[in-house]
Parts: sequence; structure tokens; C-alpha cells
Amino acid sequence: MTIAFTFPGQGSQTVSMGKDLADNFAEARAVFEEVDEALGEKLSDIIFNGPEDKLTLTANAQPALMAVSIAVMRVLQARGLDLKNKVAYVAGHSLGEYSALCAAGTFSLADTARLLRVRGNAMQAAVPVGVGAMAAIIGLEHTDVVTVCAEASAIGACQIANDNGGGQIVISGEKAPVEKATELATAKGAKRAILLPVSAPFHSSLMAPAAEAMRAALAEVAKSDPVVPVIANVRAAPVTDVATIADLLVEQVTGQVRWRETVGWFAANNVTTLYEIGAGKVLTGLARRINKSVTGIAVNSTADIDAALASLLG
Repeated sequence: MTIAFTFPGQGSQTVSMGKDLADNFAEARAVFEEVDEALGEKLSDIIFNGPEDKLTLTANAQPALMAVSIAVMRVLQARGLDLKNKVAYVAGHSLGEYSALCAAGTFSLADTARLLRVRGNAMQAAVPVGVGAMAAIIGLEHTDVVTVCAEASAIGACQIANDNGGGQIVISGEKAPVEKATELATAKGAKRAILLPVSAPFHSSLMAPAAEAMRAALAEVAKSDPVVPVIANVRAAPVTDVATIADLLVEQVTGQVRWRETVGWFAANNVTTLYEIGAGKVLTGLARRINKSVTGIAVNSTADIDAALASLLG
């Protein structure tokens, strides 16, 4: 059995996520305390108690989701999990790639929290509210969505942001061309083509100012090669060199999250089980829809951790 750990992205956040871990495990509490200290504020209070609209803010949701993922990791490791010996690869969805890299030792926890705060603020500030948009296209092939975006790009920026698999693709760009793309997608036979309630056009060319902010931020932090390969979002292929990883994280801000291809790569390379480390079960559900030969298992509660350890450590 070959195992990979995956780490969720924005949208998986819920108020009180990780609280049962903090209540039950000193290692988890220490993670939330370290993130609070790194950011100079009690993000943990927002994570555990809300309000939801404050947790959902991009600048909060990104480090918050990472904190929950690393809390799970630290509890697993304290109970005997050796990532390098038990797990072949790590991968994360968008911001989850930072969680994966923190878990694999590329960045310290404090630096990862600060990087994600910079990332969240920079992505929010890159485009004035109302200028950009994102939309979910359900039930069209990837090639059809590429065509739709190309047609819509005649009137402005429009591209695939997340190829999530299971017939779900998210597009991003300027508002008018994204709206045009939803009309074109519906005409092509999409089951649904709906605008998403997001605050900025993530993973589009409009995020170029945020990419430059991340280039500067990444240049300032200490980095190490990951102890296991990371499957990079923009390549859907393994990377181990830290300089390349930093470049790809910059590219990721404006580039496509190739999650369908990532799960396909796992399946083609004999990975049988994907443990989703952190909040929610989004990636577990996607794995099931993308490739039936890969089993997804969500790990985010005390009971989940016990079950995972029983399986991983035998």
C-alpha cells in the first residue's frame, strides 16, 4: 500500500474546526498557540468561536486551515508516525500546498502562517471588489472549458483556476468574460454554470500583483528540501528541489490548480490511499469521483486520528 497525504484548501473551513484536537492534545494546542504568536493575534479564537464571516476572510481562512492541518500532523507524529518512512508523497489544494510543505519540513510553522497571511492579504488586494469573478462549471470536459474560456477571453481575462475533477471546474477572471463563459458553457451542455460568492478572482492572471508579493515573501524565509516529494499544483508532478518549489508557489498564484491530474498521477504511480489531513472532506470526495482505484480517508478528529494510526502503524 502506497500512501500520500493531501491537505485541503479554502472552502473547507468551519467555525470550531480543530477545537476537539486542541482540547484533547497538547501538541495540537501548541500549534494554534504558535500560529497566534507568529501572526500577533488570537486567530485561534476566530477558528474555534467565529464569527464565520471573519473566519471566511481570505487572510484568516488560509492560515487557519493550515493550522488545523498541522495540528493533525503533530498529533500523528507525536504518536509514532514518521512521515518520511510511511508516506510517499504530499500534495495540497491551493493554500493546502503550503500546509503540505510545512508538514514535509520545507517551511517552519511560524513562517508558513506568515506566508499565508501575506498570500491572503495580497490576493484580496490585487483586484478591487467587483472587478473579478469566479464560476463553477459542472459537467463539461476540460477541453470544452478550455474552449469556452478562450472564446470569453475575447472580451477580457478568463481562465481555468481549479480543475477539481469529478466534472467540476472553476474558472476565474474579469467579471464580464467570466459571465460570458458561463453562458457559453451552458450552451455547450454544462449541467450547471454558476457564479461563486468569492471576494477575488483567485488563480487568474489578475492575481499578478499577489504573485510578486509572494515572490518577495518567499525569498525572505528559510527553506529546506521536503522530506518527501510534493506534487505541485501547477505541474501535477513531484518536486523535491526547494528553489523550484518556491518558483512554483509564485506561479500557483496566477496558475491552475491541477487537482484532477494530481489524483490521476497518484493512481498511475501506485498510490492507493490518500489521507486528507485537516478540515473537512472535500478532497476525499473528489478522490472518489476522480479515480475509483484511489481511496480517500479524511483525518480531522480524535476518532479519525486513532483509526489512521491503527492503519498506518499496524
